[in-house]
Amino acid sequence: MPDKDDQADALALACYGFDHLNSDRKFVQIREPIVVKIRELVLRLAHLNRCQSPIVNRLRQDLAWQFPEMAKVRFTQNSLALRWLGGSTESKKYEKLLLNSVGLGISSTVVYHAERLIHLHQEEIEIEDKLTFLMTDSRFDVYRQVFDRFGFGDRIQGMILSQIYPLENYLTDEGKPLTIYRRGRNSGNITKRYLSRRRFEKALGIAPTGDSSGDKESKKIIGGSDLCRIALWQWIFVRIEVKRNRPKNEIGQSLGEICDREKATGKPIRLVRMRIAAKAVRLLFKELVKAKNS
Repeated sequence: MPDKDDQADALALACYGFDHLNSDRKFVQIREPIVVKIRELVLRLAHLNRCQSPIVNRLRQDLAWQFPEMAKVRFTQNSLALRWLGGSTESKKYEKLLLNSVGLGISSTVVYHAERLIHLHQEEIEIEDKLTFLMTDSRFDVYRQVFDRFGFGDRIQGMILSQIYPLENYLTDEGKPLTIYRRGRNSGNITKRYLSRRRFEKALGIAPTGDSSGDKESKKIIGGSDLCRIALWQWIFVRIEVKRNRPKNEIGQSLGEICDREKATGKPIRLVRMRIAAKAVRLLFKELVKAKNS
C-alpha cells in the first residue's frame, strides 16, 4: 500500500484478521482477570520495595551519628527496633543502649523515617495476604506444586504466574512443546530449535538476544520481565548458593552441583548466576509441561 492512512490501516487490520482469525497466537494475549490482579499486586510490592531503600539508607545515615549502636540493625517487618524508633512500642533493651550511646541522641527525623517504614511494611503485609489468597485458586494448583519443588516463595511464584499463565500459550494444540528443525546459518547442519521453551525463557527475562553490527556480534538480555529476572537472581543467591538452603530434591541437587562446579572454575559470579538462572528456567518449563500432561 503506497499511502499510510486510516483507510489503509483499516484494510491491513481486516486482512490480518481474515488470515489469522483462528490462531490465538497471532494476537495480543488477553490475561485472565485473576492473573491481572496478581500482576498488579506483584508490581505494587516491587514499588513498595523501591520506596523503602532510600528511606532505610537515610535512616542508617542519621543513626550513624545519632545512635550508632543501632545503625546496622536490620529493619525488617515487625522489627522491634523499628517499632521502638517509631514510638509504637517500648523496649528496655534499646532504651538502655540509648542512655549509654556515644551518639548525639535521636531526632524527630529518625522517628518520622521509622514511621514511614512501619506504614510501608503494613501495606506490604496486606498486599502479601491478598496475593496468597488469590494464588489459592484451584487453577494454579499444578503450577504451585512445581514451584514448591523449586523452593520459590509466594512473591516469586506470583511474579512467574503473572508472566507465564496459562502454560498452554507456549504449547501446541496437542499440549506439547513446539520444536522445529532448521539448518544452521554458519555450520550448515540441521539443528533442533525449541521454540516453546525459548518463548518461555523470553517471558521470564532469561533468553539472550543476538545483537550484531557489521563484524561485531554479541548476545544480551533484551525484553521479558526484569522483575522475574531479578527475583530469580535473588532466589539463586538465597536458595542455591547457600548449600543448607537448597531444595532437598533432584532439582536442588542438580542446580547446586552446577553452581559449585561453575564457582570452582573461577568464573565471574554474574556469569555463574546467569547460567544457573537459565538452567533453572529450562527445568521449570520441563517440569510444568510434565505436570500439565500427567
